Amino acid sequence: MLDRINPGSKKIFKITVGLFDEITRLDVYVSKHVPFLSRSLTAKMLSFGGILVNGEQEKKDYIPKIGDEICISLIEKNDLNFDKIEAVDIPIDVVFEDEFLMVINKPKGMVVHPAAGHYNDTLVNALLYRKSALSNINGSFRPGIVHRLDKDTSGLLLVAKSNFVHENLANQIKNKTAKREYLGIVHGSFKFLSGTIDLTIGRDKKDRKKMAVTDLNSRSAVTHYKTLKVFKKYSFVKFFLETGRTHQIRVHSSYMGHPLVGDLVYGAKNDPEFLNGQCLHAARIEFKHPVTGETKEFSSELPEYFRTFLCFLTEK
Repeated sequence: MLDRINPGSKKIFKITVGLFDEITRLDVYVSKHVPFLSRSLTAKMLSFGGILVNGEQEKKDYIPKIGDEICISLIEKNDLNFDKIEAVDIPIDVVFEDEFLMVINKPKGMVVHPAAGHYNDTLVNALLYRKSALSNINGSFRPGIVHRLDKDTSGLLLVAKSNFVHENLANQIKNKTAKREYLGIVHGSFKFLSGTIDLTIGRDKKDRKKMAVTDLNSRSAVTHYKTLKVFKKYSFVKFFLETGRTHQIRVHSSYMGHPLVGDLVYGAKNDPEFLNGQCLHAARIEFKHPVTGETKEFSSELPEYFRTFLCFLTEK
């Protein structure tokens, strides 16, 4: 059944997969249940995140399951050119590059791929300007993008130049053989200096733009953490991702009562006024090179605003 939600706001529709629905691949299922969406347009919307399943992006050949919640966000036709993404000369920090892949150090504030409100200022726009070969497994709106970082999260991410490399790296992340470490500053301190947060995450029912710890239409999410230093009102923490759900570290930390400093969505309202960013940084990544088999490890220094705040806390 197709339901309109958030009336008076942007057009958002929801489908809940029913017990007696004919189960087909996702693009076919959506186009059959939404009469104003063709199969080709459905596939394009899936590629840039206009259609989410249980709050997550899925490929067009995903097979829906009973109870899955499919959320469709419509935008005006003139708002986005589905057929072409502009190559834009945007400087990017390439930490490593060979003929097979790249490791990019993404700055705070940069969106990874085109989406509503960000059509020509993303990492993908910058990658296209370099005229390098890029994988196309995730569709035309996410060429080369193996995994994402939130707009206001800085640090390291992988870009694949071929589908073989993309699949290999994605499988390493899925199978937990690739290692990703984040550094963050949170409010307060965890009860235990190190531990594991194992709580499922799904779309927030009260605010569709947010994620939340919930048992409804959710996915497993596991975050390991280790406190590096405790200050009077804050803690410097290292996070290890076992899964890669949207906003995972931010949602888990906030749910535990220790939101990340500078997080405008899940954070505390009493963040320091002089802080100029979210204190979450993808500081280290380790993986096996898909072609050479060599173990590759890369680290990224904390952004200046992050270091400045850390020094401020140390000197207090």
